[in-house]
Amino acid sequence: MNLSDFEKTNHSGLYISKAAHPTFGKKYIARFQHEKKRYVKVLGYTRKDNLTKKTALDLMQKFKDSIMVNEKVTQTVKNNIVNENINNSDNSELNRLIEENNNLISILGDYKKLNSHILKEGIQKIYDLEELKKYQIELIKLQNYLESNSKRMIVIFEGRDASGKGGAIRRMTRYMNNKHYRIVALGKPTETQRTQWFFQRYIEHFPRGGEIVLFDRSWYNRAMVEPIFGFCTKEEHEIFMEDVVNFEQDLVRQGMILIKLYFSVSKEEQKRRFDRRIQDPLRQWKFSEVDMQAQDLWDEFSEKKYEMLRRTTSRSAPWNIVRSDDKHKARLEAMKIILNSVDYDGRNYSLDYEPNEAVNISVQKELLQMRKSKNY
Repeated sequence: MNLSDFEKTNHSGLYISKAAHPTFGKKYIARFQHEKKRYVKVLGYTRKDNLTKKTALDLMQKFKDSIMVNEKVTQTVKNNIVNENINNSDNSELNRLIEENNNLISILGDYKKLNSHILKEGIQKIYDLEELKKYQIELIKLQNYLESNSKRMIVIFEGRDASGKGGAIRRMTRYMNNKHYRIVALGKPTETQRTQWFFQRYIEHFPRGGEIVLFDRSWYNRAMVEPIFGFCTKEEHEIFMEDVVNFEQDLVRQGMILIKLYFSVSKEEQKRRFDRRIQDPLRQWKFSEVDMQAQDLWDEFSEKKYEMLRRTTSRSAPWNIVRSDDKHKARLEAMKIILNSVDYDGRNYSLDYEPNEAVNISVQKELLQMRKSKNY
């Protein structure tokens, strides 16, 4: 039977001959594939068997059904054989599975009462925390090295609202010696501070020898937040942009280890996090009036971010861009950046310190992406 002698009907698997037999009429055949097997069957003729398209379609369906019934019978026989083999074999594997299941239930408790998404999220957090611990141990070694050598370190955490700065700081400092690090998150300047040199109120919190200071937002408020909300003049903004590179170069020249992290969250992820803050009573305190405007002012923030990254990255104090839609990966990459900034004693070289290029990206790549899309 040559398929080229047939043409498709408008029903999948049903074909009719192009030419009619002088006595029998046109021939209907069924041709289809099921479970990687091809089936072909002659259904009959239009004249000899009085076949219409509808009756041919019914015959094809019956043929398909018979194949499936036969497969079920065959599978049942196979299953019976397998079950018999299992019953006759050693039950050690079954006992092992039962024991494993009981152990899991003893750990999870009455897990059926929990939302499966929440349970899965909670279990993933445990794995994430375990992965971070290896790097948190390294941060303690780094801290000890700075203390022993009276080195000073500043880590700046910048990014839009809900970009994950605070969570990253908490993970980094969780096991650190709190006598040798400080977290600084300054509020609005006082009237007195407004009359002082702009950097002065930040300098007051700079680290002493052997100390790390982590700035949860920094002097870069003047590069983004302040000009957008009118908290500084255009002239004050421009003076800052011209002075900050030299200011940071002086810090580095005088022995300060300065690390600048920018947590880059997408617009969609920021909105998702805001929505969660609004809906979750445990997170509502995080949501502020400024947060409400962050999405509406997205483009304005993007313009200032672009200008800030372009003008204030330098060889002595470069920006490290951390894509933070995935919080865990962002925290891990931020830790790697800090650990790679100092050649401290006792480093565990079996760990992976190489940057994840999908998360830890260069300023140039971020600027290029921003020219193509406003999503970041």
